Amino acid sequence: MLREINNVRQIPEEGFRRWFRDDEFDLIVFYPSSDSEEIIAFQLCYRKDGQERVLTWRKRGGHSHNRVDDGEVFFHNKMTPILVADGIFHKEEVLNRFRSAAHHLDRKLMQFIEESIHTLTNNPL
Repeated sequence: MLREINNVRQIPEEGFRRWFRDDEFDLIVFYPSSDSEEIIAFQLCYRKDGQERVLTWRKRGGHSHNRVDDGEVFFHNKMTPILVADGIFHKEEVLNRFRSAAHHLDRKLMQFIEESIHTLTNNPL
């Protein structure tokens, strides 16, 4: 079940950020300011089992889907994780799991994320 993290670090040029997390998902939602309800971007991170993926939506730019390269390299120091292009987004699977994890979130926020996911096809992003 997604729960909000308190006292999230704020980076002024990125807008106001809220972060929700559980064992399966991280949801980071960006607003223009702390008193705004307008969502300007979000990232939904899933498959935290070593195959992590990230669905990103930006008001200016739309959707992207990436895999997290965790920076692990055999026989070397760990490098900084980065996002790399990924293939097909399995919409129905992610949407169903998200609904189960997010059923207690603010209804408006949950609907916004669901509607955004609904607009996607199962084609590569």
